[in-house]
Amino acid sequence: MKIKRTILTIIRNLIAWIFSAICLIPLLLILFNSMKDKKAAAKMDLRLPAWPIQWSNFITVIEKGKLATSFLNSLTYSAGAVILCVLFAALAAYVLSRNQSKLNRFLYMFLVLGITLPINYVALTKVLQFLHLNNTTGGIILLYTAMQLPFMTFLIHGFVAKVPMELDEAAVIDGCGPVQLFFLIVFPMLKPAIATASILTFLNTWNEFVSPLYFLNRSEQWPMTLSVYNFFGMYFKDWNLVCADILLTSLPVLIVYLIGQKYIVSGMTAGAVKG
Repeated sequence: MKIKRTILTIIRNLIAWIFSAICLIPLLLILFNSMKDKKAAAKMDLRLPAWPIQWSNFITVIEKGKLATSFLNSLTYSAGAVILCVLFAALAAYVLSRNQSKLNRFLYMFLVLGITLPINYVALTKVLQFLHLNNTTGGIILLYTAMQLPFMTFLIHGFVAKVPMELDEAAVIDGCGPVQLFFLIVFPMLKPAIATASILTFLNTWNEFVSPLYFLNRSEQWPMTLSVYNFFGMYFKDWNLVCADILLTSLPVLIVYLIGQKYIVSGMTAGAVKG
């Protein structure tokens, strides 16, 4: 029996390793070809880059692709969306979780329904034009916030339900108002949910491509995803430069995900226990 379990464990691990290796092939392909010259990268194979390594590819991409400006734009949009989305989602989740009236249950279901509904870009364009927010930094941040607010509210709602209501009652007896109660008592107890929502919002915003393509008409406001698209259009024959551009664009996402991986896993599983 013990030998059988050991064999099954080894087989499962081998299968996991094989699937992991397959998933790493595109990343390795981009990594290796970003360090080759134009002729070697045109083959798009998994051979290691020959010496000397072409570090100049990254310098060329940063200069010609205007990645410094695009990086600041992506960072601004992502940071703004994280702050607004997490704040509004936490506030909405707290109110809708604590006040279990028919109206609040309807509002919660109506809000969560936004997870499944498709985005109507024609209507969004009209709304942004009416509010004079089209082609503006504030408009795109608000758009990112609205797009991700339903799921983040759903995520944090499960955590708020696990916070004992006795803490609210004790805080009110001690003289806390509604604002103090939320920010001083409840909000600090939602750290796993806040960390998970912040990381997911950052990753989704950084990787968004369609929305800035529709709503940002000036190249000075483009995030890094659009810069890659534009760079590929100009240098589609130079695969070494294209791979270097993709690698530099994906690097912040990989770093953030690796740092926050434990928060995402623990946050998603803990929040799913009760909602």
